[in-house]
Amino acid sequence: MRKQIEVGGKGRKDDDLETVDVIEEAIYGGHFWALLWEMTGVMHGHVDDPKKVRLVVDILDMWTFIERAFRQLSEANKAVLAKSLGHSYAPQFMGFDGNNETEYLGIASFLVNKLDRFQDLKGRDFNSHMPTVQRYAAMTRLFEPMRVDLIGRELGLKELTALLKHD
Repeated sequence: MRKQIEVGGKGRKDDDLETVDVIEEAIYGGHFWALLWEMTGVMHGHVDDPKKVRLVVDILDMWTFIERAFRQLSEANKAVLAKSLGHSYAPQFMGFDGNNETEYLGIASFLVNKLDRFQDLKGRDFNSHMPTVQRYAAMTRLFEPMRVDLIGRELGLKELTALLKHD
């Protein structure tokens, strides 16, 4: 069994390097079980559901397009959109419910704040304080066919309106 890494003091650098070596070898060799053995208390056995990761990526992608398209609308088109929606505030990704959608919230935060993806969303609190996953999932089903046509262009007013009416 390895010595625990001391937070200060003599020998810390060697212990850190030894720990990094074990982590590297475990990852490269596919020995993920070894991380559980060697890092008891750090590794907890939870793994994000790949379907949830995919959904969060799709949701963040969609909201990036929605927010960017809204920012680029003319004032006249913002007024048309506001009339269609019954409100005039700017659409913004609110996140996921911190009490009931914690895995989704954690995935979104990790993607944005640790992996530097979806940088337009950086610096936000991803806790919506209300359930959003089902609504966002329905919106992504509507967005998917639109997405294939968005190479080199943004969402148009009609597409934006359709998505936000679903919100």
